[in-house]
Amino acid sequence: MAESWANLGIDLHLEPAGTSGLRRGLTDALRDAVRTGRLAPGTRLPSSRTLATDLGIARNTVAEAYADLVAEGWLTARQGSGTRVAERAVPPAGATGTPVRRRPPGRPTHSLVPGTPDLAAFPRTEWLRAARRALAKAPNDALGYGDPRGRPELRTAVAEYLARVRGVRTDPDSVLITAGFSHALRLLGTVLRARGARTVAVESYGLYVHHDLLAWAGLTTTALPYDELGTDTRAWGREGAVLLTPAHQFPMGTPLHPDRRAAVVDWARRTGGLILEDDYDGEFRYDRQPVGALQGLDPEHVVYLGTASKSLAPGLRLGWMVVPPALLAEATAAKGHSDTVGVLDQLTLAEFIASGAYDRHVRAARQRYRRRRDQLAAAVAERAPEVTVTGIAAGLHAVLRLPPGTEQAVVQAAHWQGLALHGLAFYRHRLAVAEPLEALVVGYGTPPDSTWPTVLEALCRALP
Repeated sequence: MAESWANLGIDLHLEPAGTSGLRRGLTDALRDAVRTGRLAPGTRLPSSRTLATDLGIARNTVAEAYADLVAEGWLTARQGSGTRVAERAVPPAGATGTPVRRRPPGRPTHSLVPGTPDLAAFPRTEWLRAARRALAKAPNDALGYGDPRGRPELRTAVAEYLARVRGVRTDPDSVLITAGFSHALRLLGTVLRARGARTVAVESYGLYVHHDLLAWAGLTTTALPYDELGTDTRAWGREGAVLLTPAHQFPMGTPLHPDRRAAVVDWARRTGGLILEDDYDGEFRYDRQPVGALQGLDPEHVVYLGTASKSLAPGLRLGWMVVPPALLAEATAAKGHSDTVGVLDQLTLAEFIASGAYDRHVRAARQRYRRRRDQLAAAVAERAPEVTVTGIAAGLHAVLRLPPGTEQAVVQAAHWQGLALHGLAFYRHRLAVAEPLEALVVGYGTPPDSTWPTVLEALCRALP
């Protein structure tokens, strides 16, 4: 219950006092949210059916609370446009009653920060079925300390899936199961440092958390230039490794140009260098066939890194590395002498993939995210014609190019609208040399379906 109301920006404490008590508590919470500005004028509320389902209460209770607030003038309800916060519902500054907030709340109501899928869409029923089947047929020794590479059932399922969907060339013996991408990168940093590497080349735009993980292993990072063809893979010197997002550059959203893909593979073969391929959302491509994994071009020099964080949920802490044979013993040793990832979750994911449930879930998620992407692009084109939406052929986020000199102001305006999101500057490496671009990086995967229209409306209000 709390999660759904948190998405609306309402702190609700309902006492089990019967239907009338629930209705009164719901009405009071909504009224207070409108009065204090947490629900802005024009915000569209979820339908009574959706909200009742989210809260686990009767639909009539929600409908009656809405009707009370419409009668009081806090909300409006019109056929075809749903229930919305009235445009004049918030009293002006200086009026009697609770004053309007004049500074952004400390914690935004909605998140548009990329990196998280719609957690409300996690396939709980199918996951539970897979867990029951997996546990029923698991051998007793599966509950022991286990192979540090991970359960063979999951390594087999992952190897077959990646070969079929991403064009990865591997077998189960070369797959290592990890507790997500960060865990994998930390292991690889340890291996690279032990091999004598000192520097890793990274993209001009990316996640500083990854750079910090490499620094934790004793490695420095240098920034590769970025242009209209993507990351310039020809522009580094003696770095022992390079970290790339070639299928869908994060956060710019472009695939690595074929010439640049060939150049980085040629570098690795010529120098013995290592390519760390972050394929963080390779399954979510909408307008054409997915770009195949770079690993398929040279399995001897590419470490393929993937996770279930975007396709399912980051809280599972399940990821995988496909490691070149020459690196396998060192990577396994870095992971430790026993498995460090929960065996029951591994067995469940293996069953989930093998049963076809994972494919079905990804197909449904792809349709849902494509719909959101299209709605985002259409709304921005209509409401903010000076803003250009780019990087939307794949993934769970879009880049909104802004007029020069507006990025910081728009981020602040979005915060005033209760939105957590970042400007492109947040992802810029401190050593990047290219001319800074001004843009928003908008993750459209995170909001649940019931709040997406409200979030999109708030975003459009913040745009120039």
